[in-house]
Amino acid sequence: IALNLLAKESSVKVGKKAKRLKAGWDNDYLLKVLAA
Repeated sequence: IALNLLAKESSVKVGKKAKRLKAGWDNDYLLKVLAA
């Protein structure tokens, strides 16, 4: 489920791995991914 949410999120033009790491570091980005 989490990987599908990361794939749908398109505000950052990076790969899934980078999005996953960014979500772990940045709570605001994590909330943006979960709200998408």
